[in-house]
Amino acid sequence: MTSASPSISAADDSAYRLPRTAVPTRYTIRLTPDLAAATFSGEETIEVTVREQVGAIVLNAAELVITDAELTNGDRTIRATVDHDERLERATLTLDAQADPGEWRLRLRFTGILNDKLHGFYRSTFKDQQGQEQVIASTQFESTDARRAFPCWDEPDFKATFAVTLVVDEGLMAISNGPVVREEPAGGGKVAVTFAETIKMSTYLVAFVVGPFEATEPADVRGVPLRVVAPRGKLHLARYALGIGEFALTFFADYFGIPYPAEKLDLIAIPDFAFGAMENLGAVTFRETALLVDETNASQPELERIADVVAHEIAHMWFGDLVTMRWWNGIWLNEAFATFMEMVAVDAWKPEWRRWDSFAIERSAAMAVDALESTRPVEYPVRLPAEASDMFDVLTYQKGGSVLRMLEQYLGADRFMEGIRHYLRTHAYGNTETTDLWDAIEATTGEPVRAIMDSWIFQKGFPLIRAAREQDGRLRLTQRIFRYLPTSNDPTRWKVPILLRTENGYDTASHKVLLEDETLTLDLGNPERVVVNSGGSGFYRVLYDGSLFAALARGIDTLSAVERYQLVDNTMAAMVAGQTEPADVLSLARALANDDDRNVWDAVIGALAYLHRAADPELRPFVRRHIRELVSPKAQQLGWDPRPDEHALLRALRGQLIQTLGTIGDDEATRAVASERYSRYLEDRSSLDPNLVTPVVEILAYTGGKDRYERFVERYKSAGTPQEEMRYLMALGTFRDRSLASRTLEMTLNGEIRTQNSALVINRVLANLEASDLAWNFIKARWNEILQKLPANMIARTVASLSLVMDRQIADDARRFFETAPLKEGRKQIEQTLERQGIAVAFKERAAAALRQLFAEA
Repeated sequence: MTSASPSISAADDSAYRLPRTAVPTRYTIRLTPDLAAATFSGEETIEVTVREQVGAIVLNAAELVITDAELTNGDRTIRATVDHDERLERATLTLDAQADPGEWRLRLRFTGILNDKLHGFYRSTFKDQQGQEQVIASTQFESTDARRAFPCWDEPDFKATFAVTLVVDEGLMAISNGPVVREEPAGGGKVAVTFAETIKMSTYLVAFVVGPFEATEPADVRGVPLRVVAPRGKLHLARYALGIGEFALTFFADYFGIPYPAEKLDLIAIPDFAFGAMENLGAVTFRETALLVDETNASQPELERIADVVAHEIAHMWFGDLVTMRWWNGIWLNEAFATFMEMVAVDAWKPEWRRWDSFAIERSAAMAVDALESTRPVEYPVRLPAEASDMFDVLTYQKGGSVLRMLEQYLGADRFMEGIRHYLRTHAYGNTETTDLWDAIEATTGEPVRAIMDSWIFQKGFPLIRAAREQDGRLRLTQRIFRYLPTSNDPTRWKVPILLRTENGYDTASHKVLLEDETLTLDLGNPERVVVNSGGSGFYRVLYDGSLFAALARGIDTLSAVERYQLVDNTMAAMVAGQTEPADVLSLARALANDDDRNVWDAVIGALAYLHRAADPELRPFVRRHIRELVSPKAQQLGWDPRPDEHALLRALRGQLIQTLGTIGDDEATRAVASERYSRYLEDRSSLDPNLVTPVVEILAYTGGKDRYERFVERYKSAGTPQEEMRYLMALGTFRDRSLASRTLEMTLNGEIRTQNSALVINRVLANLEASDLAWNFIKARWNEILQKLPANMIARTVASLSLVMDRQIADDARRFFETAPLKEGRKQIEQTLERQGIAVAFKERAAAALRQLFAEA
């Protein structure tokens, strides 16, 4: 017997759910897009099951005009009048006569617009190799925008099959979920492209792409044709994605024990795309930066991102497409599981990358949000489909993926995998609730999985585990909620799966415990050292008492890289929360100054950069001196040129250190070498390691003036790869000259920057210490224009860097502004950003004296 779960029932009907009196089983859709006019026309036949006698049928439609509607059953035809409700995004078809229960065909004709908002069926442009503007049409339907392309039951549990025909101009490529089964002349210089019928799936997974694209030759992956599709002229950048795509398709089929569920798979690069990628079954769409790359000139992080995103989307073909959440409250599980599986797959593909180690950085990003008063449970009630938009955040992806990893490591990878296989076999082609997954894993392992995971999914926050050695040598573990701001005696408790390691000299032992109550005392034999959260998979912070921490510090070399990272990260979080001092962070950083791990250095550099921001302007030169003294020895040891056999992660570390020295490290020698190396790079791209190109560009932007800015603008506009384009674009936000910062901000709204990237650039300028006030004033003054021009899902990102702006006046102003500012979506994320800013300001004020003593008096 298991405990009752607080899961939100998908059967809770409301005014925002469609009636179940008629349900679809099959759509036959024919669309004719007019790219030049930015419109389309369509007709469809929907096979529906009428469950009870009805006089009207209600389905979803938005920004569509349904011009004709009729319902047929054999020889009987019932005409319908159409009432559009744009507020609820519905169309009510009032029938001329009652329709009896049974199988019917609903025939509709309609027209719509190819919008410029990067959702629904939308229009996008790019310039080809000759500089000519080309137009494409593409789709982005998740969560609830299929209704902008064709009338439908646009809720995830109304699964049906889809038979699609696209009528397009000759010479253009048309892509949908299934393979092409025929092409026929349609008159007027057009061709009708018909695609194979899909499996039973949700409307948000349907895809249409039309435009001047080209595709790789299909790779045969166990009988499944896999292609990468790109705008014409960019296909030479597809080879790397094809490689990880082939591996992931095979890997997941083996892991899940189920063949790939569609007939083909296209990975499609879209010039304008609001998200990173979208898991449309058989036709996955991507931002160009997440799919196309010149691998010989790409950095390690750029290669990792493409591998991660491709693996993530292919994992969705099973977890999300084959088995789908019943309602939008369950979207977290789709995304969290794909996040977890991308790491599993990429770690298997490139074990030398140690992706689970670097995933610790993503786990920390989730913890930074989950330690706020304004955090939320991973799963929460969703009434309006639009409310699901707030779920596409770090808590869904990174916290969700982290707690799945924690469970997997606690149960064991093989036992966890068997539970996943059981879940997918049981619910294939259907819809599920979160608890269905826990029950499946519980059935195969015999462990109390539902009870454990309910405490992590339906409660917000996470625990701080305090580890103390008692007088008799036993270890006492105590849990309490971790918050940056002081809290009252919060009673929240978790069922915490804890992996421990004890060390005595070279002898080690592993232990597994479940902390269910506030305190647990363990007799581990009074070892020399105890590592709580061994392996780093737990989603909790650890605070050791004095003797345990001192023992770890003395034996820091015995800790794994991810454990060293977490030691720094936990100490940093404790400092921001007022539980330890800046001196403790700096002392730990010095102890790790010879570390070879890039993730450890990421934590160290992040802590130093935070202290640099918190310092008063007159104190910052002293902080920069400390940064130079700490970072220079390791940077000098590595030098500028990698060895032929050097590990890829060490090459990435070199770039981190050099960029730090050349920017906030204020190191003139590094800046001089960067300038000289960049000049050589422009003549010979092979003269500079790819992992140093972005650091060098950032250093030159940080120290540059107007002439260099103009050259960077030109290189952004003429870039040969998506990575090069983003490298120079983001560097524009690093220039410290305020007039140049103002120009960059203006570019985000005047059409010089794609709207998909505008929020990222505004946010970069907001993070610029010399221009944060300019950026904030720009955001306020142009807020309505930002709302109008930028994709809705990107709006909150424009102000994410407010969390780093430690200015009391701006913080107060931002709170007042967002009390009344209109907002389409992302209000929860902005609330969290403002709370983080308040925490940062409070830290700066609280730590002022300590920072003066630590740096100016050192």
